[in-house]
Amino acid sequence: MTELAATHAMSESGAGKTASRFSSRRAVIAAVAGNTLEWYDFAVYGFFALTLAKLFFPAGDATVSLLLTVATFGVGFVMRPVGALVLGTLADRRGRKVALSLTILLMALGTAMIAFAPTYATAGAWAPAIIVLARLIQGFSAGGEIGGATAFLVEHAPPARRGLYASWQQASQAGALLLGSLTGALLTGLLPQAELEAWGWRVPFLIGLLIAPVGLYIRSRVDETEAFKAILRERTARPETDFSPLRDTLGQHRAAVITGFGITIAWTVCTYFFLVTMPTYAVRQLGVPQSASLLANSVGLALIVVLAPVFGAWSDKVGRRPIMLASVVGLFLLSWPMLLWLTGQPSAFNLMLAQIVFAVLIAGFSGPAPAAMAELYPPAMRSTGLSIAYNFAVTLFGGFAPFITTWLIVQTGSALAPAWYVMLAAAFSLTALIMGGKLMRMSAGR
Repeated sequence: MTELAATHAMSESGAGKTASRFSSRRAVIAAVAGNTLEWYDFAVYGFFALTLAKLFFPAGDATVSLLLTVATFGVGFVMRPVGALVLGTLADRRGRKVALSLTILLMALGTAMIAFAPTYATAGAWAPAIIVLARLIQGFSAGGEIGGATAFLVEHAPPARRGLYASWQQASQAGALLLGSLTGALLTGLLPQAELEAWGWRVPFLIGLLIAPVGLYIRSRVDETEAFKAILRERTARPETDFSPLRDTLGQHRAAVITGFGITIAWTVCTYFFLVTMPTYAVRQLGVPQSASLLANSVGLALIVVLAPVFGAWSDKVGRRPIMLASVVGLFLLSWPMLLWLTGQPSAFNLMLAQIVFAVLIAGFSGPAPAAMAELYPPAMRSTGLSIAYNFAVTLFGGFAPFITTWLIVQTGSALAPAWYVMLAAAFSLTALIMGGKLMRMSAGR
C-alpha cells in the first residue's frame, strides 16, 4: 500500500469511528428523550392519585376512593404483557424504530384522553370509564417501550460500555418520574386546593402531550441498529427460515425469561413504592405536607438519574451481578428499619434522608439491570425476551404495588406493612440472581 493510500485509509477509519460515536450518542439521546416522555405520561397519574380520587372515583369514603384510584393505576399494567407480546415481537420483526415510534403515538393518545376527560360530577360513570380506557392504552404502549428502547441502547453501545448505555433506560425512567414529581410539587405548592381540583390537575397531562411531536422527531433522526440490520440481511439471504420471535424466545430461552422475570420483581416493586407511591404514603401515614413529600421524592429521583449511569458504567468494569446482589441485599435488610424509623419520627427531613438511602440502593440495582437482562438474549429475539420478562413481572408485582401496599395498611392497621412487600420482592430477585448466576456469566458477552 502506498503512503498516500495508507493515509487515506487511516483517514477513512478515523472518520468512521467519529461517525460511529456520533451515531451512538444520537441513539442515546433519542432513546432517553422518548423514554422520559413516555414514562412521564404513564407515571404522573400516580402523583395525583389523591386529587383524581375525589374527581373521578367519589365513593363517600376517602380510603375507598383512593383504593379505586390506585387500582386504576394498576389497570394500566394489565395491558403491559399484551403490549410486550405485540410490540416486542414487532421490534424484532420490523425494527426498533418502528416499534418505538408506535409506542410514542399510543402513549400520547392515552394521555390526551386523561387530560381532557370530564369529571364524575360532569359525566357520571362515563368519567371513570374514560380514565380506565386511557390507562389500558397507556399500558399497552408502555409494554413495548422497555424492550425496544433497551435493545436500541445496547445495540448502539460499544461492547465494553453496554452497562453505561443501557443504564440510561433507568435514568430516563427516573427522569420522567422526577419531572412528574417536580410538576406535582410546583402545582400543589402554588395552587389552592380548589383550583388544583378545578383545573390544575390537568396541567401535567397537557405537558405530557409534548410526547408526540418531540418524541417522533427525535426518534426519526436516528438509524436502525447494526445488529438488527444484520438480522434483516440474514433473513433476506435465507427466506425459507421460519422465524417467530415469540416461539423461539419461549422455546429456546425460557431460563433467560425466568431469570429476567425474577430480576425485575425488586426493580419494579421498589420503583413503584418508593418513587411513585411514597408521596401519597407520606401524606396519609406520616402527616407530611404533600408539597414536602413530593420534594423529598424529587431528591431521590434526581439521585437515581445521576447514579444509575454511574453504577451502569461500574458494572462494565466489575460485572453486573456483584453490584446488583449487594444492592438487593441492602433493600431487603433496610426496608423494615427505615420505615420503622420514619413512622416513629415522621418529618419532611427524615423522609428526605430515607428517600436518599433507597435511591442509592435502587440505582445500584437498576443501573446495571437493563444491560444484564438484554445480554440474556441474542439480538434476533432481544426485544421480545426482555419485554416479556420485564412486563409480566411488572404487571404481577409492580403495577399493583400501590394498591397492595395501601390494602395491606388497611387490613393490618400498620403503616409498616409495605416493608413486608418490599422484602418479599427483594427476596425473589435475590433468588433469581443466585440461581441465574451461571446463565448471566455465560451471556455477559452476547
